Amino acid sequence: MVNLLIRAVWFVLVGIWATPLLLYVAWLCNVTVVLLPVGVKLINYAPFVASLKQTDERVEMNGGEAQASLPVRAVYFVLIGWWLSLLWITVAAFFTASVIGFPIAVTMYSSLPYVTSLYRI
Repeated sequence: MVNLLIRAVWFVLVGIWATPLLLYVAWLCNVTVVLLPVGVKLINYAPFVASLKQTDERVEMNGGEAQASLPVRAVYFVLIGWWLSLLWITVAAFFTASVIGFPIAVTMYSSLPYVTSLYRI
């Protein structure tokens, strides 16, 4: 486990600029569709890059609800998800820059897969 002081220093020196950069690269990968698996992996690394937060396992947030079908998610991504996720990342990056907005940014980063493609974690 990484010390809280080290995580805070990391966030101020690296996480504040590296997290939005990582997510913009992930967004570009997602838009190409061919690199979609790489983009998804990069999105999953966002909490670690932001604050060195270790994630051992995924928390299921959908409460047992079924995923939207793949064709519905694909149409959503093509029509809405690609541009909304870019806007979402940009707003979250601005929240990341302030101590007060950081918890909001973390929540926004966590919900990015759903905003991008209606994928429930």
